[in-house]
Amino acid sequence: MAHLRSRRRLALAVPVVLSLTTSLGFLPGAASAAPGTAPAAQAADGPELSYVVNTRTDHRTIAAVQQAAVAAGGTIVTTYDRIGVIVVHSANPGFAGTMRAVPGVQSAGATRHAPLPAQSTTDVGTPKVLTSEEVAHAKAADGQDPLEPLQWDLPAIKADKAHERTLGSRDVTVAVIDTGVDDTHPDIAPNFDRDASVNCVSGKPDTTVGAWRPTAEESPHGTHVAGEIAGAKNGVGITGVAPGVKVAGIKVATTAGYFYTEAVVCGFMWAAEHHVDVTNNSYYTDPWYFNCTNDPDQRALVDAITRASQYAERKGTVNVAAAGNESYDLDAASITDPVSPNDGTPGDRVIDPHECFDIPTQLPGVVTVAATGAKGIKSSFSNYGLGVIDVAAPGGDSTAYQAPAPPATSGLILGPLPGGKWGYMAGTSMATPHVVGVAALIKSTHPHASAAMVKALLYAEADATACTDPYDIDGDGKVDAVCKGSKNRNGFYGWGTVNALKAVTW
Repeated sequence: MAHLRSRRRLALAVPVVLSLTTSLGFLPGAASAAPGTAPAAQAADGPELSYVVNTRTDHRTIAAVQQAAVAAGGTIVTTYDRIGVIVVHSANPGFAGTMRAVPGVQSAGATRHAPLPAQSTTDVGTPKVLTSEEVAHAKAADGQDPLEPLQWDLPAIKADKAHERTLGSRDVTVAVIDTGVDDTHPDIAPNFDRDASVNCVSGKPDTTVGAWRPTAEESPHGTHVAGEIAGAKNGVGITGVAPGVKVAGIKVATTAGYFYTEAVVCGFMWAAEHHVDVTNNSYYTDPWYFNCTNDPDQRALVDAITRASQYAERKGTVNVAAAGNESYDLDAASITDPVSPNDGTPGDRVIDPHECFDIPTQLPGVVTVAATGAKGIKSSFSNYGLGVIDVAAPGGDSTAYQAPAPPATSGLILGPLPGGKWGYMAGTSMATPHVVGVAALIKSTHPHASAAMVKALLYAEADATACTDPYDIDGDGKVDAVCKGSKNRNGFYGWGTVNALKAVTW
């Protein structure tokens, strides 16, 4: 299966599609220049890039840094003064270095290598469309949506039993920070929250109606994720984990499929200011798979997104993110990263995952999710690591490795796709919305719970899952990954596999 850019890049996507029938402040600061000095204006003699400049949050400092950025050849795109993050465009090759010497600047760096707009050669996969007759022949029991019998993932986390008690509260909103959400899809439209939806691709909110939707050329990833979380139980298509809550779309991916820092910061800040209860983050922030804090540019990206995600959590938002699909042990002494920078010239680099971070999933406070298959064990592709993985949830796997029980026919995860279609995907991208859905059910059951309390209940209610040992997923007699830890917390499943029934009964 080919990797889709979204998380990881996060879905392994060869979607099998069903058509709709006609019936329906984290890091310390850098060195500063002498007080009161301003850098001289710089010539624009390089490609125009985007930058984040992270400052102290007092208004005087922010105003002075903005002035310095303009003098250094920058154009201010937007400023998030509550967290001290300024988004700037500049064609000055020395812009970041100049800004790091400005008083009050704590970090600054380019968010990309490719000039604005970025170009991509990524293939997100072409869905294989099933006929309307195949959809029409799907058989469901009473109370089920037509395609629900194909969703082995719902009973795997007892979501079907949870739905007998509640579908979730309309007072709870989840936001899909992703490639865009098709709010016209019949499985999403009944639960879509337009007021909490936005396009953040530029780093500045665009509230134009429909700006949150993917175009025909863009990835279906965000729509699939949104349906997994909150697909309506309405007699059409599939059922989400929390089919009674509201879902918003926060589009952060460029047309080329890149998730840049300024867009991700915008997404978290928008969620924070629009009372979003849970965010789904099934991606890694481009262009670095791992951002090393000893590199000044990468350090600035970690700083900016940490500020934004932690601000959102302080405002009551639970942030959930996918662990990744490369079978990396994120607790290893070293990892070879062959894909960074993915918008420039990548090359193998050996990194320490304790000092170089996959963001946002490895940031403080973010819930990190591993994937399981239909047999309930770690998906062959899922990243893992003791002390890194918080919980696990169904993300699918090759049917050859983990075949589902009938009537389900695919070991992947079924969800909606733009244009009134449905299809299969797999990845930690697909595991994450299951956790988001369970968190939304917890918030529905405990409406006054803080973000910290929702996370604590999420972990406490998870079903402890012991290490798979030995882990020989392909049956070739060789160990494919080593799980460390106890039954109650380990590198494959964290605190355990999430449980939707406990979310509505505890």
